[in-house]
Formats: sequence, C-alpha cells, structure tokens
Amino acid sequence: GIVLRGKGYEVATSPDGASALETFPRLRPDLVLLDLMLPGMDGIEVCRRLRRESGVPIIMLTARTDTADVVEGLEAGADDYLTKPFEPEELVARIKARVRRVDAPTTEKLTVGDLTIDVDGHEVRRGEELISLTPLEFDLLTQLARKPWQVFTRDVLLRDVWGYRHSADTRLVNVHVQRLRSKIEHDPENPAIVVTVRGVGYRAGGGS
Repeated sequence: GIVLRGKGYEVATSPDGASALETFPRLRPDLVLLDLMLPGMDGIEVCRRLRRESGVPIIMLTARTDTADVVEGLEAGADDYLTKPFEPEELVARIKARVRRVDAPTTEKLTVGDLTIDVDGHEVRRGEELISLTPLEFDLLTQLARKPWQVFTRDVLLRDVWGYRHSADTRLVNVHVQRLRSKIEHDPENPAIVVTVRGVGYRAGGGS
C-alpha cells in the first residue's frame, strides 16, 4: 500500500474476501490486487464472484507458482499473477499494464471473422449482438485483429498485452485465449476467429 500510494495510486484494503466483496460495488476500483491466501473465503472464490459482476482487472498475489492454484485463479477470471516475494517495481509495472491507458480518440474499426470491433467505443459486436469482454480479453482480440497476417508467439502477446518485460508464464495466454474463445467462437472446440498455429502461437482467423 505504501509503495502504491507513493506512486500516486489511491489504495483501499480489505482484511478478508467477504468484506472485499461487500465494499467493491461502492468503491468501484480501477484494479484489484487479490491475495489467494485469505482468511475465510479463498481468493479464487472471491475472484470468481468479482468476475461475475465486473470486468475489473484482477492481479492475483500468490506464494506458489507451479501448482493448480495459478491456473485455477486464471480460469476464475484473474488477468495476471505475481509470486511473492516480488519487487515493488514489478508490481507497479504490472498495474500500469492493466489499468487502461486513455489514448487519443480514434474511429478505428476492425473486423475479424463475423465480428466488428469498435476500438474507441471498446465494443465487440456480431451483427447487432453486443459481446461482453473484459478489458484484457478486448486487448487480446484487438492485438490479433490489427495484424491478421501475423502469427503472435505467446511471449510477444505477454509483452504487448500484459506488459511483461521478460519471459513469463505462457499459461496466462493459453487460459485467456480459452476464455476469449468461449465468448466469441461459434464452436470454441473448433475455433475460427482465434486460431492456434501449432508450435508457434495464435493468429486471427477468417471466421466461419
């Protein structure tokens, strides 16, 4: 908290998951730092409940790296995670990457498959239907759609979408691609919009 306040962020803390869920609707924070080791309700359940009501960026703080906890947390809706102990600069870098940058207004419209992306309006539509994505899912789809000819490696996506400055856990990308596909693909088991290029990464497809 002290480090973040020193960087100009306003910080509110909660002692446990239940009180965090209670204060969240009132505070409407720009980002949630969520410790997985909480008294009472665990962090993964808190994450699940937050994600049900909001697309707010969620960064998990965990003491474990190679367990199912990380994947379970990502599948519950977390955008990113940090393993304790971590450097304050690393935390600030991750926060900056996830708190939406307010760019100059554009009228950029992208098409991928049968989806239309309004970049400035932060909307994705299939015909008249509005598809609800979290900010991170939106950034991931936009990154692929802007360069449909390019195959993006997981490391490049971690750098460009998550803001990582060094090699990191590619499970972040895999889990979020799955979540994105579940929302935008006609058949997530046979994706046509976000296509896997085996052994390399992902690219935008033509849809079907």
